[in-house]
Amino acid sequence: MYKKVSTNLNFVEREKETAQFWKDHDIFKKSIETREGDPVYTFYDGPPTANGKPHIGHVLTRVIKDMIPRYRTMKGYMVPRKAGWDTHGLPVELEVEKKLGLDGKEQIEEYGLDPFITQCKESVWKYKGMWEDFSKTVGFWADMDNPYVTYNDNFIESEWWALKTIWDKGLLYKGFKIVPYFPRFVTPLSSHEVAQGYKAVKERSAVVRFKVAGEDAYFLAWTTTPWTLPSNVALCVNPEETYCKVKAADGYVYYMAKALLDKVLGKLGTEETPAYEILETYKGTDLEYKEYVPLYEGAAKSAEKQHKKAHFVTCADYVTMSDGTGIVHIAPAFGEDDAQVGRKYDLPFVQFVDGKGSMTEDTPYAGLFVKDADPKVLVDLDKEGLLFDAPKFEHDYPFCWRCDTPLIYYARESWFIKMSDPEVKANLIANNKTINWIPETIGTGRFGAWLENVQDWGISRNRYWGTPLNIWVCDDCGEMLSIGSKAELKEHSDNCPDDIELHRPYIDAVTCTCPKCKGKMKRVPEVIDCWFDSGSMPFAQHHYPFENKEVFEQQFPAKFISEAVDQTRGWFYSLLAISTLLFNKAPYENVIVLGHVQDADGQKMSKSKGNAVDPFDALQKHGADAIRWYFYENSAPWLPNRFHDKAVTEGQRKFMGTIWNTYAFFVLYANIDDFDATKYTLEYDKLPVMDKWILSKLNTLVKTVDNNLANYKITETARALEEFVDELSNWYVRRCRERSWAKGMEQDKI
Repeated sequence: MYKKVSTNLNFVEREKETAQFWKDHDIFKKSIETREGDPVYTFYDGPPTANGKPHIGHVLTRVIKDMIPRYRTMKGYMVPRKAGWDTHGLPVELEVEKKLGLDGKEQIEEYGLDPFITQCKESVWKYKGMWEDFSKTVGFWADMDNPYVTYNDNFIESEWWALKTIWDKGLLYKGFKIVPYFPRFVTPLSSHEVAQGYKAVKERSAVVRFKVAGEDAYFLAWTTTPWTLPSNVALCVNPEETYCKVKAADGYVYYMAKALLDKVLGKLGTEETPAYEILETYKGTDLEYKEYVPLYEGAAKSAEKQHKKAHFVTCADYVTMSDGTGIVHIAPAFGEDDAQVGRKYDLPFVQFVDGKGSMTEDTPYAGLFVKDADPKVLVDLDKEGLLFDAPKFEHDYPFCWRCDTPLIYYARESWFIKMSDPEVKANLIANNKTINWIPETIGTGRFGAWLENVQDWGISRNRYWGTPLNIWVCDDCGEMLSIGSKAELKEHSDNCPDDIELHRPYIDAVTCTCPKCKGKMKRVPEVIDCWFDSGSMPFAQHHYPFENKEVFEQQFPAKFISEAVDQTRGWFYSLLAISTLLFNKAPYENVIVLGHVQDADGQKMSKSKGNAVDPFDALQKHGADAIRWYFYENSAPWLPNRFHDKAVTEGQRKFMGTIWNTYAFFVLYANIDDFDATKYTLEYDKLPVMDKWILSKLNTLVKTVDNNLANYKITETARALEEFVDELSNWYVRRCRERSWAKGMEQDKI
């Protein structure tokens, strides 16, 4: 007898029974153990942060990640799937600061690093149980009993080995560069972190009158960051463009680009009076070294102290004729283009903004955050008669991708990995070409373009909760030493505890003896970018190279990974970068890039908009299979998915309801006749045409599904299954159901 099938379509309770069966009988574990000795198919799971809650987008990533490993297991592979937790970084510190009522680095240090780090360790597990329940409910299989954890000493020690290897290749260096900087937390960010947080904003720009030295005339220069003007040391023109000296209708004489005269000055004219009269014409190079009066005394004094010439016109090709006046202001401390001009002309270094993003006492705006200083600067320039205009300007501006705080570009000492090294860059590009990107356009387009313009990786963070940067510096002679293991640390140190924990503040107390002058070496204070943590998981999860060498080599590279599209400049990049640096090999062979989950109107989901869907509510209402099926069948995984109840319910009805009712029909009549399939054989030659047709359809389906999943075509697979179920129910069963009503067990009925 077959188990009686209920005709109700509430699958939630049935799913819970299945999940409990899997747990009670260790089904996932057995699926691995029964494949011991079979070919290995490795899947890497990108580690979530356990101090943040799952959202509906995580359902999509979980169900896609689960599909391919299950398929490969069914094809006879041993598929190890180790779960992981991303446990370091700023989000954890933010959570702890909020909990403790702290605000900023000074209060953290007053509270004490030791108790603060202890709080961080506890905080990272805040939602661990929720994540595990979530994964179980979704039906996501991974080894959560033995996960890799990025704050574990073994994981960190493997990272130290990696960093030392990179150091020994001469690719880890300390530099003074313009970096994306997070003033709220006094730390730089990497370029791939910044890439995730740009927003289009409308702000006041400034068209400023700079008085030409010795002339009753002004350079009209443009900037989108008025707060940088107190640090101005030069102006810049395009050497090949044409510039004009004009008498304007407002009574001033201006120098600016000819191509922009009408755009900038046109509004000054009337029907009777022209906007301007051209007095002289120049090539950009004709204006080079022409001097002007400093806008602010502080910058002039700073230049004088440094014994460097400032406040003259420079030339650079990057100055365009699309916006502004064709003349830009130069503040080398706040932009890469400006810094390059500064190096070329040996300009003084003026940085009237402190590490917290506040204007210094060298300016009239001391203590103001840079963005708050913008309107004050404009008001003061206007009072002095030096502000020509302050037009609103829409442009992309970087914000912290986690907390939405504006960033600035800021010159500071930081540690970098030289990803722009010609050999490293060439290897990155070559290794990327070995990866099967789904869709292909990500690998050749978005990701490929990123690699073509790859920047050095700003690896250090001026924070507390993270993997400590493993560089020790001699107080006496400046010698630097990179330590690659606990054993090596103990060799060089006479005060390293046997049970040393590789975190601040404990590691900060360990000193080494300088191999060059025998002086005392102290560790640099920085920790590293937590993207280096997650990008090191292929080897660090195994504590390679200190142990498990064979396991790592068996499981590297991964056959398959999958995450959302924003990881092209996050995890996808950090994995490839580190693997290229260490092994010169791509760390994954196939990657499905996922689109984001949107609301019914195609809008991004957010709590503030009130359109966010709670994944637990959705799973309880529809069941995991219905939601899984919706994500598989709705659209190609890399396209945005509009998630709403009606669409999920419709998919459940059309596919799951149909196949369930079809099976219920079979069970009903099989039980009436006490049917036992093992007692009968199928005589193919005697089958009617409908039977041969449905068997042909079934075998075609098997071939189609196998071929599609072998090539990571999930949506095509789902739609083929849906089409078959429709034909099975609405054609085969409808036209053959009378055969089930016959008395006895004739061949036609069987």
